[in-house]
Amino acid sequence: MSLFNLKEIFLFINMKDSFKHDGRCLCIYSMATQYEPGIARDGAQQSPWQINLNSISTPATVAAGTVYDALVVGGGMTGFTAAIGLAKAGKRVVLAEAHTVGFGTTGGTSAHINTFADTTYAEVDQPELFANAVTEGAGLIKTYIDEFKIDCDYETKAGYLYAETDKEAKQLNDIYEGAIKAGVAVEYVSEVPTPVDYKKALLWPGQAQFQPLKYLLGLEKAFLSLGGVVLENTLVSGVNTASGIHIADTNHGPVSARAVIYATHLPPNINVFNFECAPYRSYVMAVKIKSGKYPEALIYDSQEPYHYVRTHVIDGQELLLVGGLDHKTGHEDPEKAFADLEKYVRKYYSVSSVKYRWSSQYYVPVDGLPYIGQMPLAANGIYCATGYNGNGMMLGSIAGKILSDLVTGRESKYEQLFSPARVKPVDSFTEFVKENADVAYHFVADRFGIKDSDSLKRLQPGTGKVVDVDGEKIAAYRDEAGKIHALSPICTHAACIVNWNASEKSWDCPCHGARYDIAGKVLTGPATKDLLKMDADES
Repeated sequence: MSLFNLKEIFLFINMKDSFKHDGRCLCIYSMATQYEPGIARDGAQQSPWQINLNSISTPATVAAGTVYDALVVGGGMTGFTAAIGLAKAGKRVVLAEAHTVGFGTTGGTSAHINTFADTTYAEVDQPELFANAVTEGAGLIKTYIDEFKIDCDYETKAGYLYAETDKEAKQLNDIYEGAIKAGVAVEYVSEVPTPVDYKKALLWPGQAQFQPLKYLLGLEKAFLSLGGVVLENTLVSGVNTASGIHIADTNHGPVSARAVIYATHLPPNINVFNFECAPYRSYVMAVKIKSGKYPEALIYDSQEPYHYVRTHVIDGQELLLVGGLDHKTGHEDPEKAFADLEKYVRKYYSVSSVKYRWSSQYYVPVDGLPYIGQMPLAANGIYCATGYNGNGMMLGSIAGKILSDLVTGRESKYEQLFSPARVKPVDSFTEFVKENADVAYHFVADRFGIKDSDSLKRLQPGTGKVVDVDGEKIAAYRDEAGKIHALSPICTHAACIVNWNASEKSWDCPCHGARYDIAGKVLTGPATKDLLKMDADES
């Protein structure tokens, strides 16, 4: 895996006046973006969780002069878990979501609840403490389901991890030894409910699955009943601090709070985590099987990239969920990933039809552990959580608890393990960001019009591509009616060139994972400003 590291910031600093389209330029924005209400999710593909399931919150506003105890930014697993913890502690809390509740990764997860993690226990310095955090995060989900009486298809399942080659079998041994040392229940087994031939397998008892958005809306209902405020379609684009009060800029006016929690999967704008976390897309399909024999377990192989399967009843119909084939966002071909995933599932199962397919995003931290706590280079009282790898349900839950504890002054035994302070930013980083604000924007601000060209004429309806027009790069999409939607391809986060995602019909940044729709509007951060529009002269 290729990740930026903080030493590269010196390279950025030395070339700050040279904005070539090679992805090595920094810029930061603080201008709000207006979103249309009712957006379903972060792309064209809906997960089955998101279909016909809407937020229960009613339009809310913030009265001028109101100072909340905490502003939680992001309406996903981390955000609502933190908001619930704060509200239960008697704090006055407002939660701001740029789109709708469950819009992003929580709405696109495959919804596995595990006691093991993508970062194995053998790979971390404090494996027992890390295992406790994962287990406690999983347990917190069940606790809130019981406490708030949330009907979300929660079921306990056995989990299996198997190896198909000698090399994978050796890795399985290491995983087993690490789990045992961490105190996690695991054992070798000879039987796995899979049609795949394997050499060795592990059983993880006490795993679980659920419908994530039913759970999230249950948390939202509980949060509202505790006096919480939910602001949907509200983008927080920046925060200024004065006299201990944090004033967040939003597209609906300022919001003031004594503490701010960024539960946005990656904090917005340029920050040190851009160089410590890599964005990845993961793919999922829900298929109908001819035999009607569905495995009642969570099953994972050890390939790289890996595959996983589980069963879920969706709208009264039993389906097999098959996922994996992860790759860095903006790299490789999403359509090929889906094609390869379908080829894989048809190789081992008698598939009668593919009912759903979707993808989702997560961030891989450079050292394998998430960053949860006080945000580096930010004012005191601004917190964040990022870098969950592929384990956002458990780690997002425990992150929410850790953050609510920190805001309320309670100690957390996980504070040091996940502390963002282990990221060591260079002294000049803050000033560098300030000096280079909006440089990339102004670099392309005068490019409003483009002329017709052969490259645009060759663009087929329903397709997009970064094309060259008169020596300029253009992000162009031709809709089904034949109209060209032309944008600057320069990502408004860090001036990288976006790539077309045919599966989600989105423009994805290969550097830090910002994503935009065909109109150039921000779907997911860390960008906070839309791509610049260009007028296509097709006369």
